[in-house]
Amino acid sequence: MTTTKPKKKKQAKKTDGGATTRHGLTFAYAIAITAVIIIAAGWCVCTYLFTPYDGETRWLYIPMGSDKEQVADSLATLDPTFGSRVMGILTVAPSTNLNNSGGAYKVEKGTTAINLARRMRRGAQTPVRVTFNNIRTMEQLADRLSAQMEMSDTDFLAAADTILPALGYSKPEFPAAFFPDTYEFYWNDYPSRVFKKLVKVHDSFWTEERLAKASALNLTPSQVATVASIVEEETAKSSERPLVARLYLNRLAKGMPLQADPTVKFATGNFSLRRINKTHLATKSPYNTYLHKGLPPGPIRIVDRQTIDDVLNAPNHNYLYMCAKEDFSGFHNFASDFATHQANARRYQTALNNRGIH
Repeated sequence: MTTTKPKKKKQAKKTDGGATTRHGLTFAYAIAITAVIIIAAGWCVCTYLFTPYDGETRWLYIPMGSDKEQVADSLATLDPTFGSRVMGILTVAPSTNLNNSGGAYKVEKGTTAINLARRMRRGAQTPVRVTFNNIRTMEQLADRLSAQMEMSDTDFLAAADTILPALGYSKPEFPAAFFPDTYEFYWNDYPSRVFKKLVKVHDSFWTEERLAKASALNLTPSQVATVASIVEEETAKSSERPLVARLYLNRLAKGMPLQADPTVKFATGNFSLRRINKTHLATKSPYNTYLHKGLPPGPIRIVDRQTIDDVLNAPNHNYLYMCAKEDFSGFHNFASDFATHQANARRYQTALNNRGIH
């Protein structure tokens, strides 16, 4: 009897390795996609934050106390797209406070949105260069400064009325506290800070040596500035200014009226006058040195430092009179006696008449 051995059952092949492979591929794909998303997101963020401003150099002015809408409007003046990016960074938190952002910021080509936003958050303004010259009155100075800064002309004048008397200046002497120049301020500086810097520059000029020279002339610094202001108005020729300064110092020393035409022009308030007539000479004003002996109550313009030195170092001479030359060169004829002066004046008056200047 033949015995048949039972056949062994074939074992099923394992498939776990294939499942693992497919699982690994899926995971790898997920990582790759995630990486792509991160890279794309990073690129978008970098583009948003670091794409530079591509326009011409501009100034961004943010008035103090501006709300978010006002800040956004100011930023839009640079470039709407760039400005919206800066604003987005500034307001990433709903409770963002923009109180520090007021001021002036110089935005140059290449400035990134995040860089400007950081500066605005810190209030890291760009100093502005403020220039003034050829100023006759405090009102003109206030207009010039307020045109270059945030403060108003009325704020400046009000501060002057408070600050300068405390420093020893009478109101007519206020122009003596400053020198024409270019100064650096922050655009939104308070008037008090502006005055502090201007007066500091003025005071540093008045060394002990200059104070001693003023004292030797029996003049205060403000009175020296007053003489200098007349000198500057009398002649635009720098070479003549020391001579003119000594002429008026000679008149003061002799107790003579200064009879300076520029003081009459200042008294009338009409700075465009080209010829002073009898009507102008009768103007009732403490600045009219034809009617009042001695110096006017204060400077008739804000003077240069050099003209102050021209007064302090004026060379000695005996001239008491001066008259513009009839050739209209801008220079003057000087005289020690009245008869010579009258002859000089007649020639000049004739030249004015011939040119139809009234």
